[in-house]
Amino acid sequence: MAWRSISTRLSLYGVVGVVAAAVHYAVLLALRLVIPTWLANPVAFLAASVTGYLGHARFTFRPETGGARFARRWLVLQYAVNLTVCGLLPIALPATSLSSLIGAKAATAVLDSIFVFTPTVLNALIWSRAARFSQRRRHAGQHPRLHADDLGLSEATNTAILDLIAAGQLNGASLLVNGPAVAPALSQWDALAAQRPQLQLCLHLCLTEGRACAAAETIPDLVNHQGHLHLSFGQWLLLSLLPPCHPRRRRLSQQLHLEVEAQLNRFHQLCGPGPISLDGHQHIHLVPAVHSTLMALAKPHQIVWMRSTAEPLPTGLPLQAWWQALRSAGVLKWMVLQILNARAAKAQRHQGISSNSGFAGVLFTGQMAGEPLKACWQALCSRPMSKEATEFSRAQLLVHPGAPLSTSLVPSGFGVSQPFAASPWRQREWQAIQQLVSTSE
Repeated sequence: MAWRSISTRLSLYGVVGVVAAAVHYAVLLALRLVIPTWLANPVAFLAASVTGYLGHARFTFRPETGGARFARRWLVLQYAVNLTVCGLLPIALPATSLSSLIGAKAATAVLDSIFVFTPTVLNALIWSRAARFSQRRRHAGQHPRLHADDLGLSEATNTAILDLIAAGQLNGASLLVNGPAVAPALSQWDALAAQRPQLQLCLHLCLTEGRACAAAETIPDLVNHQGHLHLSFGQWLLLSLLPPCHPRRRRLSQQLHLEVEAQLNRFHQLCGPGPISLDGHQHIHLVPAVHSTLMALAKPHQIVWMRSTAEPLPTGLPLQAWWQALRSAGVLKWMVLQILNARAAKAQRHQGISSNSGFAGVLFTGQMAGEPLKACWQALCSRPMSKEATEFSRAQLLVHPGAPLSTSLVPSGFGVSQPFAASPWRQREWQAIQQLVSTSE
């Protein structure tokens, strides 16, 4: 039975491959009548790649795909690999050199075999990986945890987050201990947490805006004349590029230590003693200078969990969604945070600090509704779960819901967050989360 299955698959792979080759040849012959061969060949290659992409998903690997198409990334990968290999092989294996060693006829036979065999093997590997990827997507595992940031930022933010938690549609939230609405948020949170012990309340470390928790005179470089934190994410990142012995980095690192410790202490005061789960406003916790400070304070303040932003690229999205992610700098932020997260993860593992196994919420930050939200949810659902996984190590999907903002955040020092919090997207995310949870239950 197993051999019959293998032989059937090989037969289907061969049939699709022959059809793709025929398409390549036909398109090449047709295009050579109107454009040069060097330009016609890549277009013919693309036509063959699309044929293989559709045919293998529909027929060869139907048990894995269910007849649905592979993710588009596999088509891009296959086309790029084939084009590169077919372009480099003649350079790497020049016919003249080989002919001088084994003769012209033998060299031609060897080169023809290599030029046919190499792309065939590479294509088989690529489409097999694509099939396994599709299979994981179809058989969704455990649902990710839905998490909201910025609790305590405003009454509008509190209203949306706490409403979703009361309805069982969020699994956790991150608290701005220097937020202007932190007190009313906590009074309602405590009542909800008593009924749902699996809720996760994280310290939302904030170093870019809002009133500082440390005394302003002890951190003069971090605050403005109003006592509000004012260094941006980019400035903290640039500081991290300075040598550790640089006078400015040493001075700001000392002040940073004071402010981070003050926010940790403030979290203990508000929420009581015990272990701390931590993430960062604008993901500031991953900036190397900040992360190093957190590692130094992890043991004395019982930091046991920190957010990972290792975000897989979702599939099945229209090109318009990707264009929007490019325009809003979501792709750039994603790239930067993947690099910073990889560096931070190693240090956290060394100290035994746990994290979430997957993440979504950077690529489409601020616009997690509609197709992007559904695609990110599906991408996280398809991730495999380890047997040792705990509740808080599940993948995390980050959202920023909010009710209409009726007051200005500028007087409290949150001018950077003002446009974001006032955007109609906050209400769209609020509604989208309700719909997502109701349809996935």
